[in-house]
Amino acid sequence: MPRIWKFGDGVNTDDILPGKFAPFMAGEAVFQTFAFHYIRPEFAAQMRPGDVLIGGRNWGLGSSREYAPQALKKLQIGGIIAPSFARIHYRNLLNLGIPAFEADLTGVLEDGDEVTLDVDTGVLTRGADTFQLPPPPEFLREALREGSILAFFKRYGRFPGEPVDPGEPMDGEAR
Repeated sequence: MPRIWKFGDGVNTDDILPGKFAPFMAGEAVFQTFAFHYIRPEFAAQMRPGDVLIGGRNWGLGSSREYAPQALKKLQIGGIIAPSFARIHYRNLLNLGIPAFEADLTGVLEDGDEVTLDVDTGVLTRGADTFQLPPPPEFLREALREGSILAFFKRYGRFPGEPVDPGEPMDGEAR
């Protein structure tokens, strides 16, 4: 069962993956093993696919380095929940297909809590406790089902939420 990994405020991309362990430095096959190397050295060895990260405010600040969320993707993180995200980092997470929810659960969940996360509905469950997160919009759920926005584009030749036929209006538009 997935578990919680709890972090504080202001976790930056260098905390997530220090620059000296970037793929071009450490190697494409192993760079993810250095995730949170300085602030949670046990993380990469002990995390399990589907584990959920709980962050504090301004998760992912500092730079637009894509290899920080790429390391989390390679580790198969189930999602990240934080009260706020640095905008470029948030977009990088979504581009790579890592579910990111804006909610503050820092005072409720603890390291090691076993949880389930339903990405489509935004429901996080810990035992008998249920937490409703803001569910992703439909276009994002489409992308997440394919694995990422890029995977969606490669498969369908369009971005999620765009009409199948360019001449057709999108849902909610006048015909």
